[in-house]
Amino acid sequence: MEFEPDEDQRLLRRSVRETVAKVRGRPEGQQWDTYVRLGWLEAPPRELARILEGLGYAADPTPFLATATWFAPLAGRLPKGSGTGVFDGAGRYVLDADRADEVALLTAAGVTVVPGAELAAQRVAVLDPHLHVGHLDARDLTPGVPDLALMGLAATCVGACRRILDLVLDHVKRRVQFGRPLGSFQAVKHKAADMHVAVERARALTHFSALTIAEDDPRRADAAHMAKAAAGECQRLVFRHGLQLSGAMGFTWENDLQYHLKRAQACDLLLGTAAVHRKALLP
Repeated sequence: MEFEPDEDQRLLRRSVRETVAKVRGRPEGQQWDTYVRLGWLEAPPRELARILEGLGYAADPTPFLATATWFAPLAGRLPKGSGTGVFDGAGRYVLDADRADEVALLTAAGVTVVPGAELAAQRVAVLDPHLHVGHLDARDLTPGVPDLALMGLAATCVGACRRILDLVLDHVKRRVQFGRPLGSFQAVKHKAADMHVAVERARALTHFSALTIAEDDPRRADAAHMAKAAAGECQRLVFRHGLQLSGAMGFTWENDLQYHLKRAQACDLLLGTAAVHRKALLP
């Protein structure tokens, strides 16, 4: 199993970062149209992980994550428009349920795809203001979370955590205390190093999960749980250190840090926290 990214994948990562940066300030619909036109929804798991990491880095507001990793693995196809899936057996917190054109429901009788308008999902207020989460009043649901959905949340969380780290590094390099850059102090270096290690660990496990899914490896279920757990643990450390190292600016509404902190935390909470997935790995 080849783990290191090849030249095409490195090029994809740069292309995603540049594209997302270019369209970030545009209306949400235009961003979505750009991603669809580029064929990102059709990307195989390994490339999809890199795309989702790039979208997580920008706190993407579109229904890309739910469409590619919640709807597609259940329905076996892409939706006509945007989509999402219900596979937790409850339907209480469904990503993009309030605005999806199609919803795939996992029931005891199999997967049923219905128009989103028929379900009349109610949006639930969550900590991330750009994240759409809905509540569905559907019956006969059964649990069966796709590995791709866990991998997608992990990749998005990794991207958000990487953005938090970059914002923090930029702050501590420019901020001067006692006549020295804040980043020159050893305690600050240690916390930044811990954040970097946590991000890279979560990224490695996320891409390992994508590889097992792409190759239908028998370890894919365990790999997905490992990726989601590592991303959740990374989020908690990066959240704590990132907020502290940003100082008073990190607590203000004017600072972009808040959006990425909230996106990372939401990714940890959706479909189970790190503790849930660690327990799932027990024999």
